[in-house]
Amino acid sequence: MKFGGTSMGSAGRMRVAGNICAGQSAGRPVAIVVSAMSKVTDLLLDTLRKAESGEQAAIETNLKQLEERHLETSRELLPREMQDNAEAEIQSIIAEFRRIAQGVSMLGERPPRAVDEAIAVGERLSALLMAGHLEASGIPARAVNASQVIVTDSVFGNATPLMGPTKDRAVAVLQPLLDKGVMPVVTGFNGATADGRPTTLGRGGSDFSASILAAVLDAAELWIWTDVDGIMTADPRLVPAAAVLPQVTYAEAAELAYNGAKVLHPRTLAPLVEKGIPVWSKNSLHLEAPGTRISPTVDAPNGPRAVTSMGSVALVSVEPADPELNSVLVMSRALGALAAADAEVLVLTSSSYRQSFCFLVRADELPRSLERLESAFALELAHGYLKPVEVDENVGLLAIVGEGMRGIRGIAGRIFTAISQANVNIIAIAQGSSELTIAIVVRRDGLEKAVRAVHDECGLAGT
Repeated sequence: MKFGGTSMGSAGRMRVAGNICAGQSAGRPVAIVVSAMSKVTDLLLDTLRKAESGEQAAIETNLKQLEERHLETSRELLPREMQDNAEAEIQSIIAEFRRIAQGVSMLGERPPRAVDEAIAVGERLSALLMAGHLEASGIPARAVNASQVIVTDSVFGNATPLMGPTKDRAVAVLQPLLDKGVMPVVTGFNGATADGRPTTLGRGGSDFSASILAAVLDAAELWIWTDVDGIMTADPRLVPAAAVLPQVTYAEAAELAYNGAKVLHPRTLAPLVEKGIPVWSKNSLHLEAPGTRISPTVDAPNGPRAVTSMGSVALVSVEPADPELNSVLVMSRALGALAAADAEVLVLTSSSYRQSFCFLVRADELPRSLERLESAFALELAHGYLKPVEVDENVGLLAIVGEGMRGIRGIAGRIFTAISQANVNIIAIAQGSSELTIAIVVRRDGLEKAVRAVHDECGLAGT
């Protein structure tokens, strides 16, 4: 079971998580993965930024806030006889973070390796508190730093697990605890290279940690605890009639996440697919809600299952000025530049006549994407072989997802008509050969109207 930042956000939320763990551990072995307390990772990152610019007073303010929050939670969560040891460990972990922040301040920069080691502090503090609470509740538990278990490559900030070595470590470190009836409380989000250098797993890292461990431990199922009732047919803030989907496939969940839904990151599902381990998305704030089950296949009617959207995106257009320029080669080099920028291409469309193409990226990935593109095509841009790269940030993405759309005639036409009737212009369209997703780019100010129109047209309310 994995508990997110809101589920770890206070002593009260940790008690709820502890009760959930206790209920499940009565019938079967349970391992848990925890995120940092809500907003703590942001605080750690802000401290490192302040350290980079030499703002000593701000560093001390942040460190005091970090310490006070965890000490206060410890005093509220743990019995008196456990508090002194817990507080000493909290202060020791924060002292490690202080050392890294001071190093960053001296260097005037944030080395990726140092950042990875530093921001895992939030999860280490959560694991310490959660394990202590379980012990105090009569459930044998042990805090485990995932750097001892999850082995990764050396891409700091966005590492990839090495499943074979990770399985060996999990068998050596976690399995003995489970066999003895001790519940491992593992830090989410972090790991280490084979030679022990700390890494983190990037966006959605804590969920990814949980799925990695579920796969290598041959778990019966994985439960992801968040602050929403499950995967929904649309963002309820945009569509009040949005409903929770009782079940979705791995592919549907991955597509929804890729296109902006607040569900599991696509990487999370990858380790589970081969073994067919089902995932439950559940709400720790609403225990009565059944949640959503994610599995290889589902029994659902044909047609769209959900519509999701993303507003913080940018449309980048590339067009050769010289018809002699090989557009396929240009596209290949552009994609290579985006890969080097570690950017996700959300939509890609092209024009065969003008040999131009455009692609959609997340807004926070735009600066480094442009930097890599302009570097890759410096010669062509300087000599006018390539027109200046155009960027449109006044756009939004909506995506209609459903394995049941395969082979259904007229579904795209109905969707386009619904958007048109809402007086929203379509800028770009992309649909993969699997027919699982129809992705549409529209003007930002028409995005919400388009989402509601498609949701109504597809009859997704009360699904």
